[in-house]
Amino acid sequence: MLYHLAEWLKSLGLEIPGLGLMSFLSFRAMLALVLGMLISFISGGRIIRWLRRHQIGETIRDLGLEGQMQKKGTPTMGGIIIILAVTVSALLVCRLDSIYTLLMLLTTLWCGGIGFADDYIKVFKHNKEGMSEKGKLVLQFGLGLIVALTVCLSPDIHSDRLITTIPFVKAHEFDYSWLSPFSGQAGVYCSWGIYMCMIIFVILACSNGANLTDGMDGLASGTSAIIGVALGVTAWLSGDALDAQYLGIMHIPGAGEVAIYMAAFVGALVGFLWYNTFPAQVFMGDSGSLAIGGIIGVAAVLVRKELLLPVLCGIFLMESLSVIIQRSWFRHTKRKYGEGRRVFLMAPLHHHFQKKGIPEPRIVTRFWIIGIILAVGGLAILKIR
Repeated sequence: MLYHLAEWLKSLGLEIPGLGLMSFLSFRAMLALVLGMLISFISGGRIIRWLRRHQIGETIRDLGLEGQMQKKGTPTMGGIIIILAVTVSALLVCRLDSIYTLLMLLTTLWCGGIGFADDYIKVFKHNKEGMSEKGKLVLQFGLGLIVALTVCLSPDIHSDRLITTIPFVKAHEFDYSWLSPFSGQAGVYCSWGIYMCMIIFVILACSNGANLTDGMDGLASGTSAIIGVALGVTAWLSGDALDAQYLGIMHIPGAGEVAIYMAAFVGALVGFLWYNTFPAQVFMGDSGSLAIGGIIGVAAVLVRKELLLPVLCGIFLMESLSVIIQRSWFRHTKRKYGEGRRVFLMAPLHHHFQKKGIPEPRIVTRFWIIGIILAVGGLAILKIR
C-alpha cells in the first residue's frame, strides 16, 4: 500500500524527501521486519488480555509431563497475533499487484482460517478433538491445488529454464520426466502432474509439521523464525539476477516480494516470542501453527527451493517422523503381539526428551540451535552444490 502510494505521488510530480526509499527492496524488507515486530508486540498484550477476559484458555490433558498442568488456562488462539502482524505489515509494504504477494496472503488467511476453526471447536464447542483430521487435510489440499495450478499456469510466475512444451503451462527449473513411466509428450505431461503433486505434498507436510512441533513454549515460533530468515535470504538471492547467476541458482523476477513477506513473517514471530517464551503467556494454537507452516511451504515453492525443505525444516521433519514411527510401530506390535509397543517414550520427539527429565527451556533452546545449524547448512548448499 505504501509502495503504491509512493508511486502515485511520484506520478503526480511531487518531490517528497525519502519517497524514493519505497522503490528499494532492502528498505521495504527492513520496514516489513520492524512493522511485523511492532504490530505483533503492541497488539499481543491487548489480544492476550482480551483472551483472558473471555476465558479462552488451553485445556490440558494430564500426560505426566513435568510442569504440564501449570499451563492449564493459559490463553490460546494466539496465532491471531501472528496472522494480524503478518497481513497488516505485508499489506502496507509489499506490492499488492504481485502474484507472489497475493499467494502468500491467501496462504496466511486460508491456513489461519483452518486453524481458527479448529481452535474454535476446541474452545467454544468444548470438543477436544477439534476439526477432524480428514476435514483439515481436505481444506489444506484445496489450498495446495490452488497454489499448484497458479504456479504452473500463471503467466506472472516466471521461469528461466524451459523443460516442457505443454501449451499454457509454465516451465520449471526441475525436470521430473525421469520419474514418469512414459516417454515423449506423455512423459512431459506426467512429469507436470508429478510436480503439482509435489507442491501439494510440500504444503501439507509443512503445515502439519509445524502443527506437530507446536508443543512447547517458543518451540514452533522460534524454529519457524529461523526457517523464515533462510527462506527470505533465498528469495532475495533468487530475485536478483547477478546473485542468482553467481550462485548458479534459478533467477525468479519478482521473488523479492517473497523476501519482503518473509521479513514481515519473521518480525511477527519475533514479536510473538516476547509472549510465547517460557513460561508462555499465550499459546499460538492451530490458528498459528497451521498458518506458519503453510507460509513456509508456499514460500519455498514460489522460490523453487522445495528440495531444500528437508534440510531447512529438519525440526519439522524429525517431529513428524517421530509421530509416524510411533504410531506405525504401535499398530504393528499390537497386531503381532496383542500389545502395542513404543519406540519413543512419547511422540512428538520433544515430548520424548521431556519424559527423560530434560527441562523444557533447554529442549527448546537446543532445538533452536539445531534449526540454526540446518538453516546455515541449507544456505551453504546453494553455493557448494
